[in-house]
Amino acid sequence: MVNVGAYFERMADTWLAEILAASPAVIITGARGCGKTTTALRHAASAVRLDDPLEAAAFEAGPDAALRGRPEPVLLDEWQACPSVVGAVKRAVDTERRPGRFILTGSARFDADPGLWPGTGRLIRLAMHPMTLREMLKRPARPFFSGLLAGERAGFVADAPDLRGYVELALRGGFPEPALELDDAARREWLDSYLGQLLVHERAQGHHGADTARLAAFFTAYAACSASPVHETTLARVAGIDSRTVSSYTGLLQDLGVVHELPAWSSSLLKRLARMPKRHVADTGLWGSAVGAETAAVMGNGDLLGRLIDTFVTNQLRTEAVFDPLRPRLYHLRDRNGRHEVDLVADLRARGLIGVEIKAHGAPRPAHAKHLMWLRDTLGEQFKAGAVLHTGPNRFTLSDRIEAIPICTLWN
Repeated sequence: MVNVGAYFERMADTWLAEILAASPAVIITGARGCGKTTTALRHAASAVRLDDPLEAAAFEAGPDAALRGRPEPVLLDEWQACPSVVGAVKRAVDTERRPGRFILTGSARFDADPGLWPGTGRLIRLAMHPMTLREMLKRPARPFFSGLLAGERAGFVADAPDLRGYVELALRGGFPEPALELDDAARREWLDSYLGQLLVHERAQGHHGADTARLAAFFTAYAACSASPVHETTLARVAGIDSRTVSSYTGLLQDLGVVHELPAWSSSLLKRLARMPKRHVADTGLWGSAVGAETAAVMGNGDLLGRLIDTFVTNQLRTEAVFDPLRPRLYHLRDRNGRHEVDLVADLRARGLIGVEIKAHGAPRPAHAKHLMWLRDTLGEQFKAGAVLHTGPNRFTLSDRIEAIPICTLWN
């Protein structure tokens, strides 16, 4: 194993070890700085930094020969800097399909570039996201949806943050370096420079022709709409670009791992549901930087507060869902006239469905669960559980199969 010094255990570690024990190759994708390489090094016997011209030279000259003889698993970091290595991995796996041979980290652009081998049948993908509070606090526990379906119960949470505490936690974000190592001033500087540096690097690599200034303006507009099902025409107007560019820039930011979208859920039991995705910035520290909001600004603005808490909780659950044994597929729900909407729907397929409402409120009432009640009454037995995740310290029942649950139970 490559020595990487002090390390915070990630949810991906167990999964990655299991996959390497059964499969020859895995690719880890995610935003720059979210910890892909650090985690991969924990499982690699040798490593190659392909963004280093000296290390990449042999792979550019003869990738098949350069791969041979290296202790396995071999980590091929920043594979997209030397795309020919992907073909060499394919040929090596075809020749000898034993488990635990290769780990690739870097871009998610297999699907975007038709010239690259997609890894079908040979390369398993793992998406990593910025760290959750559970990972930062080193508190392993059952994933939220599995626990809710299993009927786990808890009462008062003694060390629950207050509303300001939640805002401060959310604005730290989950990128390991600023969240764990930097003070407030340095963290703000890191987050402020992150997106610009990211795009400069991507353009230098020759991967994208996006104008950095226009993309930064678009990201700011996107962040201002985080936690909303916003139409592309609205984003175009706010960012001052055309609708086609909105689609292109959204795809780019998704590839870079800094935004994600919850698709709209649909069912034959429900008619006239909206089809727009619900858009989120993938890290709430980056969101705070983009909208220029620190704790005081968020606490004094209900719209910012609601967007921050929704985005923060969604990102925690989205990260967990990758490793939840139930394999939940996450959606949002909204009807076309806006009378009913549910912040997050976890579709467990044959096991049913879980609905989640996210509230920046410390003492939720049954009225806060009205959309979950509507969904329960419409779906019947398909609706297995509902949760109003809130900023107070108490867990209690709001209605049949619907509970009020403190947000901090996601890591406590």
